[in-house]
Amino acid sequence: MQVGVPRALSYYDFFPFWWGFFSDLGIEIVLSDYTTKQTMNLGSKLVVPETCLPVKVYVGHILNLLDKGIDKILVPSIQSIAPKIYNCSKIRGLPDLIRNVVKRQFTLIDATLDKSEKNGGLYEFLKEIALYFGITDFERIKKASKTAWKVYNNFYVMRRSGVSYKEALKSAIEDKVKIAEDVKTYPVSIALIGHGYNLYDERVSMKIFDKLEKLDVKVLTAHNLTREQMEEGLNSINSRLYWANEYEITGAAAHYIQNRNIDGIITINAFGCGPDSLMLERISRFASKNSKPVLHLSIDEQTGEAGFVTRLEAFVDMLYRKKRSVIIDKIKIKNDKKTRFTDVKCRDLI
Repeated sequence: MQVGVPRALSYYDFFPFWWGFFSDLGIEIVLSDYTTKQTMNLGSKLVVPETCLPVKVYVGHILNLLDKGIDKILVPSIQSIAPKIYNCSKIRGLPDLIRNVVKRQFTLIDATLDKSEKNGGLYEFLKEIALYFGITDFERIKKASKTAWKVYNNFYVMRRSGVSYKEALKSAIEDKVKIAEDVKTYPVSIALIGHGYNLYDERVSMKIFDKLEKLDVKVLTAHNLTREQMEEGLNSINSRLYWANEYEITGAAAHYIQNRNIDGIITINAFGCGPDSLMLERISRFASKNSKPVLHLSIDEQTGEAGFVTRLEAFVDMLYRKKRSVIIDKIKIKNDKKTRFTDVKCRDLI
């Protein structure tokens, strides 16, 4: 038995869970290939221009799986992750969108997770998925979910300790746990804020982690924080949780804005994303209030790497200059104090 999983959207948050769940049930996961320009182009041709980039990429990954001969593809409808906490409309209606734009024969596994409804919990969601493979034994499904949570939790423990996304994912699916040993010191630290599918898809983010590493910048994300830290950040900005991703966007940003060890904030969002535009407005105001520099990077399929890199380098250079000026001012103040002290002693002696 095989199931296709598109390497897009919820993949970047939930794949460790899916790996543990399907592996325990004896179902082989087949992933789509990494995102390329062709992936974007193929997906863009099937949807209206106003569709956001992550959904266009997702459609391209569906086509890639079909080209691999996969006839069962997981396209869940994740309505809400907690009572009255919702996803954006495009993610909620993803199965309907795929069903209407991809005119090829395949089985679309469109199970619904909706914790705002009475019978829309996780177990009902997993039972609905397992049914597509003829699995109805609830104890077997329950056991698979425990394995899934173990892999998922191991992944996030490693991410919080500072292990890179790729290394944490690889170790988690190999049932290993590594803890990062951060021995290198960086002159500048930046918090990178965005959805997982905008940050960790290297074609979409244009390998921003590698670019910042070359600029000698330490990068932290929402994955380096606990849920409690993000919740405190959300409360400090006086924001009420409504969107499913507000912890990793608004909550994480607010936490890092108040952190003195973070020199600046970089956000990456897809052009035309409604929920993000609202959250980024709050972030901008809170950052301005706390005198924290912010760079907003908006991306779509037409975004050029040259302009992207230029803005990134200019922002990092500004942070370096700002930090140098602060250090120089501290040295001047220290030297001025020493001079005044010496003058006083000389006058006393005279």
